[in-house]
Amino acid sequence: MSCRIAPSILSADFGQLADDIARLEAGGADWIHIDVMDGRFVPNLSFGAKVIETVSKLTKLPLDVHLMVVEPENFFDSFAKAGASNLTIHVEAAPHLHRQLARIRELGCGAGVALNPSTPVESVREIAADLDVLLIMTVNPGFGGQSFIASSADKVRRARALLRETKSHAALEVDGGINRDTIIQVWRAGADTFVAGNAVFAAHDPMLEIGALRDLCTERA
Repeated sequence: MSCRIAPSILSADFGQLADDIARLEAGGADWIHIDVMDGRFVPNLSFGAKVIETVSKLTKLPLDVHLMVVEPENFFDSFAKAGASNLTIHVEAAPHLHRQLARIRELGCGAGVALNPSTPVESVREIAADLDVLLIMTVNPGFGGQSFIASSADKVRRARALLRETKSHAALEVDGGINRDTIIQVWRAGADTFVAGNAVFAAHDPMLEIGALRDLCTERA
């Protein structure tokens, strides 16, 4: 199984966004991860459709948009129009999850679901076969640069088992505290897609860091 590295522009320098994205492309990034926060579902504000549109003009890489918002359905149309490739919503904020995922697919985007650290994997069993992305948060969402929650590897292992049991072809993505030390744990647990923000952008050479993270995903336990 191959791995995908999805650098998060939450950690980018927005004064040099075009240059940062060019470096991510040159370093071999697979996706660009865009964190959308509304100050309600999580205690922070980030960006919306205008930033997605700007990034879509700077790269041909898929834009992996993570909606940490209440009432995420209010954003589907504008984000799809702005250039999102995947729209991932939180199960905790989506009481009509099946309907919302169907709408995302109608708009031509990949449909994803994210789980907070305290949310059980079983909460997505009924819709797992319909997913394009299952995102396991390995920190509590809302801020970049947090430390990886140690129990997350076991949760990723259970998520991989659920995807196998439901015959889902979803990417199994992890987000939060991913670096050279932690990526090995979640890769061995079954994750295949890795969001890395601080680890990439704080590195001396972000392009080389992407390759270093990818090189660690070479074996299973």
